[in-house]
Amino acid sequence: MRFLLDDEQREFARSLDGMLTAADTPGAVRAWAAGDTTPGRELWTRLAEAGVFALAVPERHDGLGPLPVETTVAFTELGRHAVPGPLVETVAAAALLDALGDTGATALLPRIATGKAVVSLCVPALGGPYALDADAADAVLLVEGDTVRLAEAAGPVQPSADPARRLARPLGGTVLAKGPAVTAATAHAAEVAALATAAQCLGLGRALLDRTVEYVGQRRQFGVAIGSFQAVKHRLADTLIALEFARPLLHSAALALAEGADHHSAEIAAAKVTAGEAAYAAARTALQLHGAVGYTEELDLALWIRKARPLRDAWGTPAACRARVLAS
Repeated sequence: MRFLLDDEQREFARSLDGMLTAADTPGAVRAWAAGDTTPGRELWTRLAEAGVFALAVPERHDGLGPLPVETTVAFTELGRHAVPGPLVETVAAAALLDALGDTGATALLPRIATGKAVVSLCVPALGGPYALDADAADAVLLVEGDTVRLAEAAGPVQPSADPARRLARPLGGTVLAKGPAVTAATAHAAEVAALATAAQCLGLGRALLDRTVEYVGQRRQFGVAIGSFQAVKHRLADTLIALEFARPLLHSAALALAEGADHHSAEIAAAKVTAGEAAYAAARTALQLHGAVGYTEELDLALWIRKARPLRDAWGTPAACRARVLAS
């Protein structure tokens, strides 16, 4: 089977790419890492105007979705441009609230769709006790067992491998929902989060590969571009193959989720581990072929490299995803 985007989806991707290319995304990433969320929030608003967050919100709550395939299209571009913020967590929170039905936080859904609410989601059983960018979020949802809480505050920011992924421990708060329905809703939200993260990984990996190909075509050694060396060509080819192998898995998983297929959970896990490992390999390739300059903070490349491992492990480590695929 071939999993290809249609003309409208490809145009959507091109429009996001053009908008984010024109924006100073590296500047927004650096500001976000330093605690200044203003440029990032401005970028968030523009993404909302383009319909990115509405894709995860049902029409009855002023959204356009849920549209998993279009969401992966959007998040691939967000990963390609290293957009900061709890992007995945916000769309996962939308999926959680929609699955739960009427709660005290249902009013967040229209605000998520319009970009007026940045939401972080913490599920300690799946990803540890920290919430991403809780200090910058308008709301933090905390899922503990069969209980969903609207956290009242967050602890101090913790260090992260990616400075732009700011982690904080959410504190208890108002109970929004409790009972068996929470378990099912959380599982669904986690699948949406894993799928969106896989899309980010794919976009991140492609950006790293594109930047590395450009660099090896410019850097010269022994009088020739290092991109002409066979070993360099092979390394880049391996990176490209891994990323291209992940692409149809991602689209297939999104389609399976959209259609409610019984095997969608395993497909999402397969897409997540494949895209995550491909992005991490692309980061290692970029670092090696850029040489010592790849380590410097001044080079924008570092903003992409430092995201690869956290995204690979977020919402499903490679080991956990492989186990889910094997169990199916």
